[in-house]
Amino acid sequence: MVIKEMVHITPYHLERMLHIYLPDDYEESEARYPVMYMYDGHNLFYNEDATYGKSWGLQEFMRQWENQLIIVGIECNHEGNKRLEEFSPYDFRDFDGQRIHGTGKVFMQWVVDELKPLIDSHFRTKPEREYTGIGGSSMGGLMAYYTVVAHNDVFSKAACLSSAVGFCYDAMREELMAAGPLLPDTRVYMSWGSKESGRKPGLVKYTCTNLEFSHLLVERGAVTYPYLQAFGGHCEADWEKQNAIYMPFLWNGVFEDGME
Repeated sequence: MVIKEMVHITPYHLERMLHIYLPDDYEESEARYPVMYMYDGHNLFYNEDATYGKSWGLQEFMRQWENQLIIVGIECNHEGNKRLEEFSPYDFRDFDGQRIHGTGKVFMQWVVDELKPLIDSHFRTKPEREYTGIGGSSMGGLMAYYTVVAHNDVFSKAACLSSAVGFCYDAMREELMAAGPLLPDTRVYMSWGSKESGRKPGLVKYTCTNLEFSHLLVERGAVTYPYLQAFGGHCEADWEKQNAIYMPFLWNGVFEDGME
């Protein structure tokens, strides 16, 4: 089941909707569950909530997947360029050349310091790092990249789908280059579609960037899964097709001992 709850984002002085998936037997069981935090929560579960009328179909996937976890979807700020600002740890220029002041580091600190403790106190979670993941697409994928490195003590896994790494390539590369060793169970899924960049040079650049970041992460101890989606575009319909790829990869081994 999916429930919706408002939460206060302290550094922005704003209220925001959370879209929270709970296993269908959550109310009847006493089990504790791993948690995956995901950006653009309104796009995850229901077509009627999704910005472009198509969701990731995550509720349907979770209902048929053999493993269960809690998914906390954080809705984006729909006002002007606020989504770009909140979902980027760095300043950059958008496609129109407009300068975007990224506040993603502040936003992610709120997730770590306030949202995660709130979720852990209100739901039956497994709060430890090994049971905590982060994910998103496009700008949300960029944030997931940043988060699993900058807050590796909190998040052990990240799903980075069609990440907007091109906007912040230099800053992201510099941060990865300066990063120390990651904890050995860090797992990062990163994908890009062959139809996202239009022309072949764009696809080559996008591929090289993702593979470079994958190499930098592996050098620091992470296990990565770079995935080029054939004929994949920059849309929820194609991200939905990857649910059955990134979820098993990220949570491999976590469920072997069962739920407590």
